[in-house]
Amino acid sequence: MKKLGDRSKEQRKLIGLTQLQLSKKVGVSSVTISQWESGDTSPKGQNLYKLADALQCSPDWLMFGEEKSIKPESNAEWAGGFEAWGSDSPLGDDEVEIPFYMEVELAAGAGIAECREYKGPKLRFAKSTLKRQGVSSDHAACVRVNGNSMEPVLPHGSTVGVDTAYTDIIDGKMYAINHDGMLRVKMLYKLPGGGLRLRSYNTDEWPDEHINHEQLKNIKVIGKVFWYSVLI
Repeated sequence: MKKLGDRSKEQRKLIGLTQLQLSKKVGVSSVTISQWESGDTSPKGQNLYKLADALQCSPDWLMFGEEKSIKPESNAEWAGGFEAWGSDSPLGDDEVEIPFYMEVELAAGAGIAECREYKGPKLRFAKSTLKRQGVSSDHAACVRVNGNSMEPVLPHGSTVGVDTAYTDIIDGKMYAINHDGMLRVKMLYKLPGGGLRLRSYNTDEWPDEHINHEQLKNIKVIGKVFWYSVLI
């Protein structure tokens, strides 16, 4: 069965790049490229997206082999630098604060027992940004992800924004769920007969979980993940 390293190597050769040339495009050493292709290590976080961009394919195809190669296109625009602010800084006209539940972690793995919610610091979002996503600040909360099952997209310690008003399942989207008393974040897929498939990005360590119709009573969809933040 082909893995990320095999697909990366094949695609590199298909577009005519050496390991050294690819390493310069991604911004890593040629040794790192060799380790990725041999399966010793895997690209994480932004490195996965940089590798996919350099190989002219999608991150999903690299990880799962489910999509064909695509031609790169511009998908970003410069939005300016950072503006420093503190907890006592006044909100701007287009800003709103979202509660950040630091002690409530959504387990990206086997899950952790649900604990008492603690309202810690708040994160700031632009009202216009939330509006474009169809998210109401009254139904939004930020929580921390725990574990490695959603790597490399969501490394341990990542923060996700959850829209608690959006509980309808769309195949392949990420959701926060309460699974038999454990808080988790997974990609969800509907199964024939009313079942559910829970998928992680790190499928090598965390294979898909199939939940039948009877077991669904132990799962409550808390909300759809509409935003996440990763420090590399």
